Amino acid sequence: MPAWVYGVSRLAVLSGAGISTDSGIPDYRGPSGLWTKDPELVGLFTREHFLKDPAVRRRFWQSITQLHRTGVEPNAAHRALAELEFAGLAVRVLTQNVDGLHQKAGSSARKVLELHGTMATCSCLSCHAKTPTEEVLTRVEAGEADPSCRACGGILQPSIVLFGQFLDQDVLSLAGNIARAAQLFLAVGSSLMVEPAAGLCAAAVECGASLVIVNRDPTPYDHLAIEVVREPISTAVPRICAALAAQATVSR
Repeated sequence: MPAWVYGVSRLAVLSGAGISTDSGIPDYRGPSGLWTKDPELVGLFTREHFLKDPAVRRRFWQSITQLHRTGVEPNAAHRALAELEFAGLAVRVLTQNVDGLHQKAGSSARKVLELHGTMATCSCLSCHAKTPTEEVLTRVEAGEADPSCRACGGILQPSIVLFGQFLDQDVLSLAGNIARAAQLFLAVGSSLMVEPAAGLCAAAVECGASLVIVNRDPTPYDHLAIEVVREPISTAVPRICAALAAQATVSR
């Protein structure tokens, strides 16, 4: 076991799009990523464009209909992190993902902090009513190119943070507290190029945590890490979790 697993009882995990690629969900900036293959999609996910231009919203909903698939299952990395809850470690997951796969894998909902929101629901930007995303996408598939709120007629947006939109400050503050309290901060499948979420790595290190990064490509925070792991996430994360669980059992 690597030396940095010993004595760890408080673990914070920052997960990005790379953790879900083995579940069939593409990442954003990789060789086959959404933004890489179609740079115009970035404009569709920009808050200003989304609000002002009905044509952007129509294209947005068409892209979401193609990307949002039911039946997507957690992979070995999601499941390994969920199982750590039963090993005696205090585990908190700070995820940049909106797919809900950590919870589906068995992580307690109260221990998963969704930094960028969730695709499970859509919110009305006028009256704030929430609607299950599946219902909205059914309307899109039935011919509503730009579905509006059925309660007030306002613009509907998936309950996610778009480019140019601020993160919820309460969520961000809690994430910072979790990062600063961690003994080990594990960043998995994130390019660490999107702030302020990526800055949680530095916050953790400044408060004494060991930073371990599991990612295919280099990140801006690699120089702060005690170890950078380049092997596939679906094998690296279960191996790391098994080591953490084993040392936790020995410690007890």
